Amino acid sequence: MYALGRLKAGQLNKTEAAYDQHLAGLQHAGQILWRRFEGLKLRLADNTFYTPDFAVMNADGVMELHEVKGFWQDDARAKIKIAADQYPFRFFAIKARTKKAGGGWEVGAF
Repeated sequence: MYALGRLKAGQLNKTEAAYDQHLAGLQHAGQILWRRFEGLKLRLADNTFYTPDFAVMNADGVMELHEVKGFWQDDARAKIKIAADQYPFRFFAIKARTKKAGGGWEVGAF
């Protein structure tokens, strides 16, 4: 069983913190203009919301929402798919690669 709500809202876990550093490098290089952790909250239905881990604005002004996961549970995957159908943003699933696999990030689009 996985613990939910382990960290306070607005507090990054280790994987999210590492991804934030990755985004900071992209921002410094001019590939992205802006990023914010838990910067948006999207309404999916009555009393049902989705807060993506990162809102990112690319250098071309296109907004993306990035969800960073070590492990995907079915409800999280369902929420991001529903959000992708309802909102005009690009949605991406981000997963850290192991050092043995070369490190970096695996990116999947929704």
